[in-house]
Amino acid sequence: MTLHKILKYLALVLGVIGMILLGRIIATGDDAIKASADLQGSHLDPYMWIAYLVLAAVVVLVAIFVIVGLFRGNIKNTIIAIGSFLVIVIIAYVLSDGTAKELKDGSMLSASGDHWVGAGLITFYILAGIAIASMVFSGIKKLAK
Repeated sequence: MTLHKILKYLALVLGVIGMILLGRIIATGDDAIKASADLQGSHLDPYMWIAYLVLAAVVVLVAIFVIVGLFRGNIKNTIIAIGSFLVIVIIAYVLSDGTAKELKDGSMLSASGDHWVGAGLITFYILAGIAIASMVFSGIKKLAK
């Protein structure tokens, strides 16, 4: 059997198990699950474990295919792309400021944590701007032809 067929059947099995577990949750009802810790453990935990299993499988497969793709493709372009991303993250980190803040629940967010949250947001804005500019430029270039 090819890898594609194996993964297709595995996805089908996990999907059916997930649907059965979701059916149990829906049949039990929200109020009953909220009221009982035993029901939460017996109904929600298996559903969450399936989600964790799927997430782990996806992360492992993506990592494998990325590493295989690195060695098959042009590694120079990959290193340039990773380096560009790291430069954007460094620029965002430098542009963000970090101050300790009190959160809504009363706990404190450290200055370092606030610094990284700000850097993440700025990184997102920079990458979103680059993506939008690329689409606009591509559209203008296509219209010019």
